[in-house]
Amino acid sequence: MRSPTATRCILLALALLAAPPASAAQQAGRIPRVGILRTGAPDLFIEAFRRGLGELGWVEGQNIALEYRFAGERLGQLPDLAADLVRLKVQIIFAPTFPAALAARNATQSIPVVAAGHADFVEAGLVSTLARPGGNVTGVTTSGVALSAKRLELLKESIPGLVRVAILRHPANPVAAFAWKTAEPAAASLGLRLQPVDVRSPDDFDAAFDAASTDRAGALLVLPDPMILTSLKRIADLAIKYNLPAMFEQSEFVDTGGLMSYGANSPAIYRRAAFYVDKILKGAKAADLPVEQPTEFEFVINLKTAKALGLTIPPSLLLRADHVIE
Repeated sequence: MRSPTATRCILLALALLAAPPASAAQQAGRIPRVGILRTGAPDLFIEAFRRGLGELGWVEGQNIALEYRFAGERLGQLPDLAADLVRLKVQIIFAPTFPAALAARNATQSIPVVAAGHADFVEAGLVSTLARPGGNVTGVTTSGVALSAKRLELLKESIPGLVRVAILRHPANPVAAFAWKTAEPAAASLGLRLQPVDVRSPDDFDAAFDAASTDRAGALLVLPDPMILTSLKRIADLAIKYNLPAMFEQSEFVDTGGLMSYGANSPAIYRRAAFYVDKILKGAKAADLPVEQPTEFEFVINLKTAKALGLTIPPSLLLRADHVIE
């Protein structure tokens, strides 16, 4: 007859043999999985999100797994990609564009969605209020659409006698409708007329600029869209070719030769989204995490581009700029 001590040793040995190694446990899905759903392609902004996770102790492949689903320029693929992440039973979906956030919200009411986008989260129906989202969506807004009025004001100050502004947009992106709704009354108050110029693929850019020039637009306001974001250099070059001073939300546009930008720091927004992922993985509920809005915005001017356009930027604007490229 075995002693109690011998019996305990045998049971412990059996338990150790039955337990899977750490790598097998990770492969079995024991580390949290976060889905990343977005239009466009992998870029530096996603890298900023990963850096944000790393600062909070989450290292991809070690204690967290990231499942990437990119729709490229095909917005219609987002619902299927969102459904795929739901089938994988990811713990969280990170949706850093408004169309992706909408697709994720429509695909699941139970998996938390961390959004980062340009549209008004409340008006878009993603949350009940910014302070108390109330559902499974929360995150960080860039306030990008709401700032369309400010961008028009800066264009007006920069260009003497400005009357008509072309709005470069992707009409299939819901952000375009929100931005137009905000920009119209602002334009009217500034004595400006808006001219929509639609692009549905990169093949449309030349025709779009030609249409803006034919209709005698004096400036260009570029609305955010993944397809447009992948064509910043081309847009900047066409703006100079057609002598159209152009304003964008993100400073990356100015870095590639665009004239001006005014908006939140995009990498900082993505890095902040990692905070929400961290909180939710540690037990917080999306419904209780307030949506954050940026409090600081960057105004960037490219004087090289201004010179190429034959435009003299007023000293008062230069003094207000956070960064001037000379």
